[in-house]
Amino acid sequence: MVGRRKNVDALAEHSSQIYFPSWIYDRYGQGEDKKLRDASEDEKRLVKKIVIVALWCIQMKPTDRPSMSKTLEMLEGDVELLEMPPKPTPYHEDLNRGS
Repeated sequence: MVGRRKNVDALAEHSSQIYFPSWIYDRYGQGEDKKLRDASEDEKRLVKKIVIVALWCIQMKPTDRPSMSKTLEMLEGDVELLEMPPKPTPYHEDLNRGS
């Protein structure tokens, strides 16, 4: 919904665009969250909050994901207090190291 595209795009121009969560992360990191056309400022803040929380919840390492109580706290709190999570990847970093 946020990016109006599929989760994986094998025909993407850049490898960072292949995995949708990485693509969204890059767009929000570049301040492109402002491109929500007819959305009010409140709606833009809500979308940003949901995107940041979602990016936390899909972290590959379970220990990096927030608990349900932390997730609710983030959703109920101020978007300006949220930190961006580590950039999501389609694989677990420990698997790359052979661990």
